[in-house]
Amino acid sequence: MFTNNQMRQHQKFTAAEQQIFSLGRILQILREEDNAEVLIEKTISYIKEQFDYSLIWIALYDRLNHILFGKGGATPDINYDNSYFQQRVVLSPGDLLEQVVIQQRPMGVADLRMETRAEGWQEIAAKFDIQGTIMLPIRHKDRCLGVLLLGSKRWGYLISSEAKAQLMIVVGELAAALFQLEIDLQNKQTKKPDEVLLRLLEKLRTLSTLEQRLESVVSETHKFIAPTRTNVYWFNPQERYFWRRISTQFFNLGKVSNQQKAKTALTVEDLSDFYYAMSANQLVWIGEGRSSLKSYSTKNLLKRLDARSLLIAPILWQKDLLGFLAVEGKEPRIWTEVDKSFVKGAAGLISLVSLTENMETTIEQLEEDAYLKNQIVEGIYNDEDIESVLHNCAVKVLNRLAANRFLLLFFDRELSEYNFFFQNQLSSRRHLTFSLEELKEVDAKLLERSTQAVSVENLEEDLRFFNWRSSLLEAGLRSILVSNCNPQENNDVILIIGSENNRSWTTVEKELVKAVAQQVGVIFRQWRLYQQTQNQQKILHTFGQSLHLLEPLQNDKSIEVEPLAETLILEQIATLLNCPLTLLLSWNIGNEFAQIIPGFIANNDFTVIVETPVPLQTDILIRSAITNEGLVYINASDLPESTKQWLCGTGIGEILLIALRTHQEYEPTGVILIADYPHRQWSPELLDAVETLVNQLAWFSRQKQFTEFASAKNEQLQQLNWYKHRKFENIRQNTVTLLSQMHDLGIPDDKIALTRYQQLLRQLDNTVASSTALLKLEEWQLVFHKQTLPIASLLKDCLKGINKLLKQHKLWVGVHGLGQKLEGEDAYIDDSFIYNSQVKISGDIPKIELIVSELLIAACHRSQDGGRIDIWCRRLEAQMLEVSITDNGTIHPQLLEELQQDVFPELLTQSKQEHSPIKHLLICKKLIQQLEGQLDFYQLPDSRVVSRLLLPIGE
Repeated sequence: MFTNNQMRQHQKFTAAEQQIFSLGRILQILREEDNAEVLIEKTISYIKEQFDYSLIWIALYDRLNHILFGKGGATPDINYDNSYFQQRVVLSPGDLLEQVVIQQRPMGVADLRMETRAEGWQEIAAKFDIQGTIMLPIRHKDRCLGVLLLGSKRWGYLISSEAKAQLMIVVGELAAALFQLEIDLQNKQTKKPDEVLLRLLEKLRTLSTLEQRLESVVSETHKFIAPTRTNVYWFNPQERYFWRRISTQFFNLGKVSNQQKAKTALTVEDLSDFYYAMSANQLVWIGEGRSSLKSYSTKNLLKRLDARSLLIAPILWQKDLLGFLAVEGKEPRIWTEVDKSFVKGAAGLISLVSLTENMETTIEQLEEDAYLKNQIVEGIYNDEDIESVLHNCAVKVLNRLAANRFLLLFFDRELSEYNFFFQNQLSSRRHLTFSLEELKEVDAKLLERSTQAVSVENLEEDLRFFNWRSSLLEAGLRSILVSNCNPQENNDVILIIGSENNRSWTTVEKELVKAVAQQVGVIFRQWRLYQQTQNQQKILHTFGQSLHLLEPLQNDKSIEVEPLAETLILEQIATLLNCPLTLLLSWNIGNEFAQIIPGFIANNDFTVIVETPVPLQTDILIRSAITNEGLVYINASDLPESTKQWLCGTGIGEILLIALRTHQEYEPTGVILIADYPHRQWSPELLDAVETLVNQLAWFSRQKQFTEFASAKNEQLQQLNWYKHRKFENIRQNTVTLLSQMHDLGIPDDKIALTRYQQLLRQLDNTVASSTALLKLEEWQLVFHKQTLPIASLLKDCLKGINKLLKQHKLWVGVHGLGQKLEGEDAYIDDSFIYNSQVKISGDIPKIELIVSELLIAACHRSQDGGRIDIWCRRLEAQMLEVSITDNGTIHPQLLEELQQDVFPELLTQSKQEHSPIKHLLICKKLIQQLEGQLDFYQLPDSRVVSRLLLPIGE
């Protein structure tokens, strides 16, 4: 027998076991049952049996329409009309049920009768005295499938943990069962496009024409998706429009006229976004409030097709757009993935069966393309004229592609631009004369990586080759095919096929142009080899010409070398590089400024102010050239304002500099400047040739400097030698005269003789002193002193020095313009210009006296015995005194011509009359120039020889 405690414990365990048994039974029912209504009914019965709830309601959630559909419930009154539990509840923002669905978590209400957020349930709560209420989401894997509402007559909504766990287990199992039923239902209802497409493929094999096959595909698509209508549109690539070929409304549209096609045409210009989506093999869908296109394109496409929902798949073959398959609906529709997959597969079937339509034409076209390629190859290997080969190729390509222009471009690296190597166009079109900019990096990479020609269907819209767009549009082109002609990855040679209409290009056409471009590249490489040969010949010719130009300059010293040699070389460089500006910045060692020697200036865009002295220490061009070895590149934008003041041409962009230097250790004596328009580049072989020319000029300049230096030194030494020789002759003559006079006096024995003796000794001391100063001060160079002396005294001393020579040749000397007779002389003096006797000349008097004496000696040697020499003195306005010595002697014409020229110093050593007085006269001419005077020689009509001397007048 059990005690009371044992009896109560036995009853307790029995109740717990009963709950577990009931839970296991309901869970088994939920796992095995495949009817949703039975599942909901059993769940309601279990909750009613196991929990103390007076109100029970279960509803399923429609997520697409955001609505709860009631499926059943229970109330305390078994006779209550349960139709309320079958109601449809539209969820509104703020409702408790809407919060449970959205947030997917339980919510509780302490008194349902007072809850305003549970509209419709207050009446039932008041009727059955329902207070505490719990609302549980029926969820599976974060997906809400419905709602369970439980209400009790107790206030509050808290329940025990045990009851909560039991309730959550049942609700979770119910959610899993409902989810599985929904999946099974979807699988039963899901269409199987693969099976339909396989059956369609089998059917297409039995049909003979393309039209029949298209009709079959359209019919099956229409049956499978069930839209308002289904159409196939075909694409015309030349005129860029789609036309309706097959429709479920009526078939055989392919046989209608072009005018009827135009009525249903969809142009690419109107539907550009849609066209690019089709070309990119993208599925286009427009459904209820959603679209794969932009808003504007969506509205435009719906309007043109008169539909509210669309599902369109492109028909492509080898990336060529043939058309599209369109499923159209009059009402908004959400397209499923199954619909999209079927339409895409059906469009793929159309692309396969469309190949048979123009099979014969395609084969014939491929044969023609192969023949065209063979003709180009034969032209190359038969060594035909390049122009004719390209012309024949261009004509065939343009006819084959129905294009307007055949343009072959080559990249000029010196100018950084593309120029036309060859072009062919329709007879009514003109040749293009512009150049095209260098390709942008993105376009260059596109051409290098592309295995076929790159097509641009509409130049106005496409961003590819953007920097060519304006030029090509101005030339009338609207669509182009572009391909590089080099098998290596570079774009030195480019072929462009242009059309004056917007059009599409097929893959076959792109591949054809690529193949033609590769063969044309071979032709261009032949031309380039020819050009390189021409450049080499041009360089050799330039070298030969420059040597030919310098040779006479080195041999004929009578030519003014500076700046003739530099100018000739600069012109040769300009010709070689085809540049518009070359000049030389030249200076001598020790100078502070450089002289600008222009070589070649093509136009006003390269203006240079040549009179500007350029500072050696601060000018950036000179410093850059002499501090760097070889060629130096500078951009005009980097020049300071001080340089731009003389290098002021507006077209100057790129500057090339090179110093005139024979060796790195030697100081340069010039900088050659070469300038051209911006972005100009020069080929390496031409620059090497320029360096050689500059080096040749540098050696020539160095030789010229050495020659000039040696000649100048030679001139100075000859002048010094002549001066000392004449001076010492005078000293010797004076010394001999003084010693003779002293000898005649004997030993002085009276006061008068002693005084005369002392006077002679002083004169002898003065003569010795003058020779001492000569030897000490003018050992290696002449020194010029500033002195004054009356012209009468000068002429008197000079005539006294040559008195012996005059007597020897019995010459008569007449001095005119002094107005007095020279004392102690037998010469006749004209007194018509008395005032000239007091005129004083200014300069180094001893040297001037020697020069006048040399002129008189030369006149004596020229004159015949018993002849006459006249000296004419005349004052000029410019503070100069003219002294003209005339004689009736004879002079060789060649010697007179040499005396009249402003000769180079080399004449001093190369004169054929080594023993004639010309050498001394030339020295006198040079010396008088240093004394600020002038000496000229000429012959009068009566054959008299005139030595005209201009001397500065002193104060």
